Amino acid sequence: MPDSDAERRPPHLPVLYQESINLLQPKNHGRYVDGTLGAGGHAAGILDSSRPDGQLLGLDIDDQAIKIAKIRLSEYGSRVIVKKGSYANLTEHLRIIEWPCADGIILDLGLSSMQLDTSDRGFSFIKDALLDMRFSKDQKRTAAKILNTWSEKSLTKVLWEFGEEPKSRQIAAGIIDQRPISTTHQLAAIVLNSYKGKRGKVHPATRTFQALRIAVNEELDTLEKGLDEALKALCKGGRLAVISFHSLEDRMVKQFFQRESRDCICPPEQPVCICGHKASVRLISKKAIIPSQEEVVKNPRARSAKLRVVEKL
Repeated sequence: MPDSDAERRPPHLPVLYQESINLLQPKNHGRYVDGTLGAGGHAAGILDSSRPDGQLLGLDIDDQAIKIAKIRLSEYGSRVIVKKGSYANLTEHLRIIEWPCADGIILDLGLSSMQLDTSDRGFSFIKDALLDMRFSKDQKRTAAKILNTWSEKSLTKVLWEFGEEPKSRQIAAGIIDQRPISTTHQLAAIVLNSYKGKRGKVHPATRTFQALRIAVNEELDTLEKGLDEALKALCKGGRLAVISFHSLEDRMVKQFFQRESRDCICPPEQPVCICGHKASVRLISKKAIIPSQEEVVKNPRARSAKLRVVEKL
């Protein structure tokens, strides 16, 4: 029997589904990686498009996602391998299954609808729950631990840098004043108080919850390492597609892709190239691809999504 709200609901199509599948160009006999497997939506699309013999490795550190994806992808039999693990260690995962490289890799960053809709994991302020926010139960650091042990200066920095929260100082001071904090509603109330009860279209606590989630799961560090790993893991002519939902993530992806698509990365004031850098990819999408208005209407969570794709030279 399903043991959560998310497991009881049928899976939705993931954000920018058709665009990402079209640009990855899955082919028969190809080998593909979904490094953020989630409920398996993108993975199913890749497997369908690479029939009859395309293979896929699906990775996720979330036990709930692994459980759901294994059920959803079971129809593909031996064509799919589902493993618990991080895309930040992608080359090691390929070594273990004896794949020399991958013909395509997709990374769908951030929080999945499944995680957000599982109320007892503390990702959302809609329902009261303990402040957990871990993608994997193997992680020791929870959101509550950060809130109750980090200094006011450190909390301010996290809220400002990871959440781009304009009232980061006021919220951090409120957290220090109200400790101990253990539930989502406690934290949301502190944020609302910092805004003096004023609310716009987006709930004021959204940025604070986002910042904490990023800090708990060390998402930016994982992305930095994961982009390097993905580039190493790609076959010549293979494509890497990355979907981000946060300006910091998108900026990292954009800058990485731009750097790796240039032969020289010396500073502009350097008259002669001394870096020796050679382009390793070409940009498939020079600008970020965003969801259609129709998709945003169907799924408001898609509104901030951006897709960028490169091909290995």
